[in-house]
Amino acid sequence: MLKVFVYGTLKPGESNYPRYCEKKVIQHERVYTKGQLFHLQALGYPGLTRGDSRVEGVLLCFADESVLENLDSLEDYRSDRSPDLNEYQREKIEVYSLAGEPLGQVWGYIMSSDKIKGYGGVPVVSGWWTGKLAQLSLDK
Repeated sequence: MLKVFVYGTLKPGESNYPRYCEKKVIQHERVYTKGQLFHLQALGYPGLTRGDSRVEGVLLCFADESVLENLDSLEDYRSDRSPDLNEYQREKIEVYSLAGEPLGQVWGYIMSSDKIKGYGGVPVVSGWWTGKLAQLSLDK
């Protein structure tokens, strides 16, 4: 089973969920990881860096591991090129239930601090990103 932590447009109810995940997800659960979450004003979606803050998202479980190819494409990640050419890096990250119980390592997409700065990243203090933040950025 393929397990992926999502914190932005791939969450249920967000813009990319229907195309990339709907009808492919066999189970999902709201969870968190440790990191720092940013809203990327220049792009209208979030980026996650390493850190110690609580970042909430959704653990998506897929029966078909080939889904990862489409997710990698969306996240502009390719394992065969230099990391600085990727928008995100796909890495194994630890996730926890909302009660704090460790659930193990799953795939997640991490962005470098330099890319966050370049995209005008603003900290999401709540630790939960929503497309409404993107709309607020566009309305300015």
